[in-house]
Amino acid sequence: MVTYVVLLRGINVGGRNPVPMASLRAMLGELGYEDVVTYIASGNVVLSSTHKPGRVKRDIEAALPKAFKLHTENLAVHVLTAAQLQAVVTSRPKGFGDDPGTYHSDAIFLIGISAEDAMEAFDPREGIDTVWPGTGVIYSQRLSAARTRSRLNKVMSSQHYKSMTIRSWATTTKLAELAGG
Repeated sequence: MVTYVVLLRGINVGGRNPVPMASLRAMLGELGYEDVVTYIASGNVVLSSTHKPGRVKRDIEAALPKAFKLHTENLAVHVLTAAQLQAVVTSRPKGFGDDPGTYHSDAIFLIGISAEDAMEAFDPREGIDTVWPGTGVIYSQRLSAARTRSRLNKVMSSQHYKSMTIRSWATTTKLAELAGG
């Protein structure tokens, strides 16, 4: 059995693609996944399976639109092993996420795109935004007091945006903890 962290992109966002977590857990159980845990309602799942990550991704991507009424243009499933997520946490830039009172920190997980290519989508505002490429992730930090002046939202107009799913640093570290990290 392998522990996976599954990040669902495009559900429960702004009232679109509503997926109740109890129903999602039930669907995943019906697919044969074990130890299914969801964390907050933004598409974060920890589960166990004997399947390889690609199979987990395909199974969930196929089942979601059948189980829920979803607009699939923004939907994506990203599967990480517990070890891969732990590597994201331990490989963070020095000090990243350490001062949540001053900075808002996010892990931007990359789905089928390299960090090098994804970095093209970012235009950090000096003194407010900082971004670092990682393995399978972009670390993004912005000054909380100046969040309205951040350029992070420009990423949404990028061609690469559909290849990303964003989680707060607090959510990322909680998922690593839930996955046994």
